[in-house]
Amino acid sequence: MVTMTTTEPSNEVRHRNVMAHTTDEISSHVGSHNNAQEEKLKQWQKHAQRVKVKIMEQVQDQLSDILDKALTEFDQPFNQIQPTVNGQTAKNPSSRSRRMDDGKVFMHRASLLDELFEISHIRTIYHMFIAVLLIFCLSTLAVDYIDQGRLVLEFDLLFYAFGKLGTVTWVWMLMFVYTLLVPHYTLMFWGSLYHSLPSKLGLSLVTCLVLSAIQTCVLGVFPIYVVVQHQLPPASRFIVILEQIRFLMKSYSFIRETAPVIMKNTPKEGKTPRFPTFSSYLYFLFCPTLIYRESYPRNTHIRWKYVGITLGMILGCLFYGYFILVRLCVPVFRLENNQPFTKRTMILAVFNSILPGIMLLLLCFFAFLHCWLNLFGELLRFADRMFYKDWWNSTSFANYYLTWNVVVHDWLYYYGYRDFLWLSKRKFRTAAMLSVFIVSAVVHEYALAMGFGFFYPIMFFLFAVFGVVFNFTLNDNRQSPVFNVIMWMCLFVGQGVQVCLYCQEWYAQIHCPRTGNSFWELVTPRSWSCSKQR
Repeated sequence: MVTMTTTEPSNEVRHRNVMAHTTDEISSHVGSHNNAQEEKLKQWQKHAQRVKVKIMEQVQDQLSDILDKALTEFDQPFNQIQPTVNGQTAKNPSSRSRRMDDGKVFMHRASLLDELFEISHIRTIYHMFIAVLLIFCLSTLAVDYIDQGRLVLEFDLLFYAFGKLGTVTWVWMLMFVYTLLVPHYTLMFWGSLYHSLPSKLGLSLVTCLVLSAIQTCVLGVFPIYVVVQHQLPPASRFIVILEQIRFLMKSYSFIRETAPVIMKNTPKEGKTPRFPTFSSYLYFLFCPTLIYRESYPRNTHIRWKYVGITLGMILGCLFYGYFILVRLCVPVFRLENNQPFTKRTMILAVFNSILPGIMLLLLCFFAFLHCWLNLFGELLRFADRMFYKDWWNSTSFANYYLTWNVVVHDWLYYYGYRDFLWLSKRKFRTAAMLSVFIVSAVVHEYALAMGFGFFYPIMFFLFAVFGVVFNFTLNDNRQSPVFNVIMWMCLFVGQGVQVCLYCQEWYAQIHCPRTGNSFWELVTPRSWSCSKQR
């Protein structure tokens, strides 16, 4: 009995230990299983979030295409008569051909940054840039106080860059009056005779040649002569040259859009053809688009508070650029001209120029493509504010070129790329794309060469060589975020190279001026030989 009593408690203890060990194993197994389930749930949530973003982007693109197509169809006449050939109804062109023949459709759209600034997180990034501007201002005051013993906030570089504004004003007025009157009344003269004279081709050729000769003299040679003869400073040069390019593009769009309409619509006997109104052309010369239309979607009123804020942002960007040049560029490259040219100094100069280069790029985008165009859009109640798209999200340079500057891209697409395909009967698409790239690169390089006062084809080389290569290699098929990083790296390095080489050439032109006016003297960069001469 004693033995039985002693054995039973030991068995009970052993049973309890086994149960406790089993319970611990079950608990640990359940815990690890729950952790695995939580990890899988987190991974699934991340995957679902990525799928959601992709679906939303695809839906947004599809809805945009559907709306554009619907608005295009709505813009066409309701009772459109089918063309007939020998008394029979002709076949409709294919949908692809109709897309090629359709022009740009304007609609009520806000600028993307205006929509993004409604989000507090995005607005905080904008506030960060304002804080950096204030830091630049304080650092300039501190340096001036240390060097000169007093607080000085001079803007001598700014006053120099925008010098001789009187000359710029009368040159702009002359170009504006010419662009307003001559193309408009030339078109009316040609249109009034086109349907009455038997030789329509001869009249068109003579009118085109005469107008082209006058355009070349007034909007081609004259601004260049003024810029060179009057030795305008850089910012004043850019104003004249960029306005010259803008007037040429606007006048071409006006004639290109209205001439085919006059040719197709034969007036009845005793009546004159219908010409575009003078007021619509005057409005077009100031509205922020390069595609002419008889009318545009308009807002109901002007938001004067928005105008004031936008004007303040333009002035802020102007001072921002000034501080970047004064604090980050001038001290570096002014001293660099005293040093011998080596690979080490060149590489260091490029990497030191990346920060000011990318900041200047962002400033130019924000100041012009957002603030300046929205300012004129608001003052003129112009409703279509899609001057750019989300180029910063691009994973390919092909998409970057399409979304960076929609205003210029539309002009190049409709009057360069599309007309090239029309002339070649929709063949040679690669040649059409390359021709647009070359024309754009030449115009960019022309603007920089005339603005800086020297020829150094860095922009042309980066645009026409690397730009074309990246356009075909980093195409729209690459959607990984890695390619967005690659695109930004290329932009950083490209801007650093441009700022570095242009600043070096600027100071080389000052310290080692040309000794002659031969062709090779004009096209050979002075920075290549300036350090050796000194």
